[in-house]
Formats: sequence, structure tokens, C-alpha cells
Amino acid sequence: MDYQFLQKTPLFSDSSIDEIKSMLNCLEAEKKKFAKGDVIYRAGDTVQSMGLVLSGRVQIENDDLWGNKSVLDSIAPGMVFAETYAFLPGEPLMVSAVASEPSEILFLNGARILQSCPNACIHHSKLIRRLLTISSQKNLNLSRRIFHTSAKTIRGRLVSYLSGQAAQSQSPDFTIPFNRQQLADYLSVDRSALSNELGKMQRDGLLQVNKNHFILKEKE
Repeated sequence: MDYQFLQKTPLFSDSSIDEIKSMLNCLEAEKKKFAKGDVIYRAGDTVQSMGLVLSGRVQIENDDLWGNKSVLDSIAPGMVFAETYAFLPGEPLMVSAVASEPSEILFLNGARILQSCPNACIHHSKLIRRLLTISSQKNLNLSRRIFHTSAKTIRGRLVSYLSGQAAQSQSPDFTIPFNRQQLADYLSVDRSALSNELGKMQRDGLLQVNKNHFILKEKE
């Protein structure tokens, strides 16, 4: 286990290695590896553990009955997923968690977080406070997606999303966590139409794009 990496994650920030070891033991931590495209959790499943991404990336997806896919979030190393469902035993997942690249996941038992620690772990309340912060941030991310997909045109959705990414990066030069199909799914638009609109925006001098790398330009 890379404890120094865990010290840098939002869930275990400001914790010593000994504290992390104690918490992992308390939370029945288990590591698993997944290949690209593997379904980690499927919509309709009930789960007991949340996942912390150690390496790779996990995509949160929703598929309707007609096969249309929506990408709700992309979980980077150090971040967690399925924590809400881990705290609601018996509640079926509304979304799927899929490895978008080879990934290693650390699973942590949700019930052991909410229940009083049988080992009288002094770090328990600190962990719950961090989870509350993480949950608030993820609610904000979901609100951002709703905002980005509220525009009626593809260009409007792209402008909203890319402007948000530039603001988060504090630079007009940034890389997004999605490939072209994933970006189309995230913005709930057709991939070909999205690529066509990006080409128009590039010809209009609004941006430069190379795969998932963007440079936004101000209008002259």
C-alpha cells in the first residue's frame, strides 16, 4: 500500500501513516484491479463499500433502456465513488461505475464508517468530516453538469463546460478528463455533431483543440 499517496487524498489528508493504517484496518480495506472497460458497480446493484481510486480513472455512467449513455462524472486517482450508496444499505445504484482505463481501487466498508468504531478509533470523527466535505464537492460537480447541459445548443454547452474547465485550471490552456465520445456523453449530445461544432469554433478562432487538450482564445 502506498501510504504516502493516501496522505495526499482528500479522505486521508493530514493523517499520519500510522493513523491511516489504523483506519484501513477498521474499514476492512480491500484492493482490487480492473481492466479498461470493466464494470466495477452496475446500476441496480446494492453495495456495502465505497471505492477510492488508487490509479487509473473511473467513469460514472447512466444508460437508459434504449442504450443511450450519459456520463455523469470522471473519478480521478485520490477521489472516491459510491459513498452515498455505501451509506444506504439495500438502496440500488441508479448509475454504473466503469473503469475507463486500467485501474486499482481501494474498497472501504461504509457501515464501518457510520457505526461506532469497535476499536475506539480516535480518527473516526475526522474521517466523517472529510467525507462530508467530499460529498459537498460532488454535489457541486453534479450542479455544474446540470448547468453545462442546460443550454439549448451544442456550442452553448461547449462554451459553458470549457469555460468552467478553464476557470478550474486557472488557465485557458488545459486538458479535460474525457475523450471525444465521453465528452459527447457528458454533455448529452451526438458525437459527430459535437466534433463538427468544435471544428466550427476552431475556424472561428475561439479555441484550439488536439484530442482532449484545449486552448481557449479571446475574441479579437
